[in-house]
Amino acid sequence: MTPDDLQLSHTSLAATSIEISQALYGCAHEVGLAFADDPAAIATLMSRGIRGPLLLVGPWFDLLLMGELGRLAPERIVTAGFDAEVLGYALADFAFEQVAVDQQATFSSEGLPDGRVWLVDDAQQAVALTALGHQIGVGVYAYSGDLRALSPESRRAISRDTQVELHSSFDDDASWQLEVVRRGHELPGGGLLLFDGSPSRRLVAIYGHPSGPGLGVLGEQDAEEGVERLKSIAEGYDADGSVVLPTFEIIATVASAGPGEDEDYSAETARNVIRPWVETAAANDMYVVLDLQPGRTDFLTQAKMYEEFLRLPHVGLALDPEWRLKPNEVHLRQIGTVDAAEINQVVEWLAVIVREEALPQKLLILHQFRLQMITNRHLVETPPELAVLIHMDGQGPVPAKINTWNLLTNQPDAGQFHWGWKNFYDEDFTIATPDQVLGLTPDPVFVSFQ
Repeated sequence: MTPDDLQLSHTSLAATSIEISQALYGCAHEVGLAFADDPAAIATLMSRGIRGPLLLVGPWFDLLLMGELGRLAPERIVTAGFDAEVLGYALADFAFEQVAVDQQATFSSEGLPDGRVWLVDDAQQAVALTALGHQIGVGVYAYSGDLRALSPESRRAISRDTQVELHSSFDDDASWQLEVVRRGHELPGGGLLLFDGSPSRRLVAIYGHPSGPGLGVLGEQDAEEGVERLKSIAEGYDADGSVVLPTFEIIATVASAGPGEDEDYSAETARNVIRPWVETAAANDMYVVLDLQPGRTDFLTQAKMYEEFLRLPHVGLALDPEWRLKPNEVHLRQIGTVDAAEINQVVEWLAVIVREEALPQKLLILHQFRLQMITNRHLVETPPELAVLIHMDGQGPVPAKINTWNLLTNQPDAGQFHWGWKNFYDEDFTIATPDQVLGLTPDPVFVSFQ
């Protein structure tokens, strides 16, 4: 077996160290020895320099380890982190040198050639695996939680490498997250997670329909002019250190007074009307949200009409329950409502798209200004493929809107969602200032203007 043939052992670190030793050495002048679960001892030996293999001890000096020491026949074994009496008993047939453990000792795999990486999500094992990987030219990247949260440097290294192996207690999310990192389709402004990066991100959007100003500020100009207008609208929303991501929120399906040919009380916008806005956003490093007002049909049916856009890394989706009618209801006579079960159909469909396309996290907005607009809200799924956000889109005086915000955000399930705020130029009388919006709790990470 050659070092290139070695696959990362999932049985134990001790077994992995023996496999590497057998692949690299016929014999050894010197051997390093430390317990596999003692990162400080391992770092001490590596920073000191070992002229031979590093062997790791599991719970005890087992037959495999002692057999490897016998095969290597080292002139000296350098140890760290063992009791002297234990060493005297276990290594009676060998000459050994015991060094004191340096709790501050550090080392890294920097400078190794590109080409092979081990990903490790256990801090203790990361030290041991970095030491083992160093012997065979393998770089180790340690992380906790979501692989998409790796540093830009780590992501670039992994995306170039031809061989990446996962190690330790990875769950089912690790494989698809690794593919997202390797594919490298980032969000506008960089990164793979919408709101969990550093620095934090806030989307500031103009809302409306491309056909004209009747449905919001977005239609008051074309896409290129909208890019410029957003620059002034977004001023002040970075005062807390957040990075502002300019956004078009486009009403893709518009609630209508009449039933229409399909009798669903919703007018679907042709994709060729929306496409120039999507393309302009991509060219200017912006985000797009497609908003659905479905009338008597369901959200998933309408979402599928715009699947080609939702397979892009810079396009998210918004569901507006105000315009989700029950049979025999009509708009403006009743305020619509939707149950978590219907929302979850969209959640699951979008999550599949994210995995299939290896996309960065995708935004899913749920509009709400009354509790009854989303029934069983606590059952809405929030998988890691999506950033699920509730957008408080009520209108009126600022104090009344803040009361609505407090009502919606003080529910037991509020912590599972991100939150957004909406400003209306005509209906709000006095528009909330950036300072007022940024003073809200929880932090509004999406702010739109209609």
